[in-house]
Amino acid sequence: MSKRIIEVVGIKKSYFVGKSELKVLKGIDFTIDEGEIIAVVGASGAGKSTLLHIVGTLDKPTEGNVLFDGKDVFKLGDEMIANFRNLQIGFIFQFHHLLPEFTAVENVAMPALIAGDKFSEVRKRAMVLLSEVGLAERAEHRPSELSGGEQQRVAVARALVNKPRVVLADEPSGNLDSVNAESLHRLLLDLCHSHQTTFLIATHNDHLTSLAHRVFKIQDGVLVN
Repeated sequence: MSKRIIEVVGIKKSYFVGKSELKVLKGIDFTIDEGEIIAVVGASGAGKSTLLHIVGTLDKPTEGNVLFDGKDVFKLGDEMIANFRNLQIGFIFQFHHLLPEFTAVENVAMPALIAGDKFSEVRKRAMVLLSEVGLAERAEHRPSELSGGEQQRVAVARALVNKPRVVLADEPSGNLDSVNAESLHRLLLDLCHSHQTTFLIATHNDHLTSLAHRVFKIQDGVLVN
């Protein structure tokens, strides 16, 4: 039986533009079990990225709770939330956000270095991940020497370096051509199985959506069937 890892309860998020309140999320509830791939779909501006940012503790909800293993993460102090986020959650964005002055293997190692690990210890783990994403021979190349598809694969490896329980991916193939996008989708599916990692993915891509175990659709600030 799968173990529940995430529970989102009554999440609301509003922003103020001048004196006007913009309600983006109006009460979101769902649970995710360990090892699931969940796709979050909806029109542009529906709140997919906002939801991922809240689940990933990059942003705080106006109302509601996010529970990991039954514990409300937003009741932790800021430093503990930052440590939790770095160790338990991996992030993949549409734009890879690799550091241009560092090599691929150094970029992959970065979250572990932030956690206080030594590069000599992390390098082996980073190289294994680069091998898994098909880039072992490109480890010493900087981002400017890699194609767009290769850069995003480095970003995927980076998201996994701390062995997170959950990976949040925001339009991970949105900046790729169809061939590289489909290759990335298969890679994410394989990594979910091999690492037993849970994926929550915001996407417009029908192919990626078809690979998910379940699909959440956001419309008018709530989840619809």
